[in-house]
Amino acid sequence: MSGLLALFDDVAAIAKVAAASVDDIAGAAAKAGAKAAGVVIDDAAVTPKYVHGFEADRELPIIWKIALGSVKNKLLILLPGLLALNYFLPSAITPLLMIGGAYLCFEGAEKVFHVLFPHAVADVAQDFDPQDPRHLEEEKIAGAIKTDFILSAEIMTIALAAIPSGSFWFEAITLAIVGILITAGVYGAVAVIVKMDDIGLHMAAQRRTAAARAFGRGLVVAMPKLMAVLSTVGTAAMLWVGGSIIIHGMDVLGMHEPYGTIHHWAEAAALAIPQAGAFIEWAVTAAIDGVLGLALGVALIPVATKVIGPVILSLTSKKKAAS
Repeated sequence: MSGLLALFDDVAAIAKVAAASVDDIAGAAAKAGAKAAGVVIDDAAVTPKYVHGFEADRELPIIWKIALGSVKNKLLILLPGLLALNYFLPSAITPLLMIGGAYLCFEGAEKVFHVLFPHAVADVAQDFDPQDPRHLEEEKIAGAIKTDFILSAEIMTIALAAIPSGSFWFEAITLAIVGILITAGVYGAVAVIVKMDDIGLHMAAQRRTAAARAFGRGLVVAMPKLMAVLSTVGTAAMLWVGGSIIIHGMDVLGMHEPYGTIHHWAEAAALAIPQAGAFIEWAVTAAIDGVLGLALGVALIPVATKVIGPVILSLTSKKKAAS
């Protein structure tokens, strides 16, 4: 009997350790996911364009295929690659993060530039070939998955940097959870956003009560505005996160300015309004990080468009010619 009780004690102790590990992983996953919020918001704002121009009954299948490709990007390619890099060459993580941060700054600044200096953009529907819709669908899915790979690389790298150092399996499981939850959240939200106007049209046409029909019409009218808000928030978040990554990376690499000055200003502002000190400190830091991120992004626009863009286009053209 004493042996059985001892066994129960051991099982209880193991259960406590396992529960603590689950709590640690969940906490680390939540923290890592929050750090990647800027990229996540932009991902949710960008993805709906890939189903524009297709029949309504193809929208959800396309999103599902893109989501599966995103999971493969994160779990089969990025997760083992980043863990290997973190184990064998951890010093490369900060520069890699800074490269991703610079890309975020460029993307955000480019969107701001296009708003201030608009120019004609080709409509996706213009490329629609009614003779071969399946081929077009496959091309759009492949393009979306390639774009997702870049965003996923940023998300996973940011998440890995936010995960507290631990065992290999702790980091692997936490990173996998972050990848799966973020993918589910992003593409679940995208699915809802894409179908919301269809739901609104159905309600406006089919519901019996005037209130329900009015609500349906309100959904149809609100969706473009929601997409505009998402795009604006995503752009601001990209600039804030990108600038924060660059500034924090410089501090880690020994260049303690402008991180030190920003931290000092944020603390001073928080002390001036102690009732909301924590929020004020965050807001000041985020605002300055965003402004510096925008400045860096603007500086990178000519580099990307005049140097990197033509090189990539040339390599792509050569690859197509060779095939």
